[in-house]
Amino acid sequence: MTDIDQMSKRYIRQGILLTAGLFLLGLLVVSIWYKYELVVPLIVSALFILAIELADALIWRRVAKKSPGNLASFYTGASGFRLLLSLLLLFIYYLIVGRDNMLPFFLVFICFYVASLIHHSVFFSKVSNRL
Repeated sequence: MTDIDQMSKRYIRQGILLTAGLFLLGLLVVSIWYKYELVVPLIVSALFILAIELADALIWRRVAKKSPGNLASFYTGASGFRLLLSLLLLFIYYLIVGRDNMLPFFLVFICFYVASLIHHSVFFSKVSNRL
């Protein structure tokens, strides 16, 4: 049981480091090219991905402890839920800022989203082989 807890904490730690790295890289781009309109998309994207990563880790830990046979369903459900929440966030952001400011947000958000998907896939494929 403690191995599952350690893996969950490692997933959270890696998710935080990945998000912080992307955020700092984004801030570097903002400061070099003076693209201050990217600050809000950076913050929103980072907070969204942190929330998703934390939820994934906590739900995975619970599923892995209580019913490990359902982990395949968890992986599929987590990916689908992440996609739906991302679409909802994009729609809400579109309603708030309008069409003109949507492209910079989408480009920033897609970088965070793809990095999060790669992290999720690589981490859980290694964990599944271990379990």
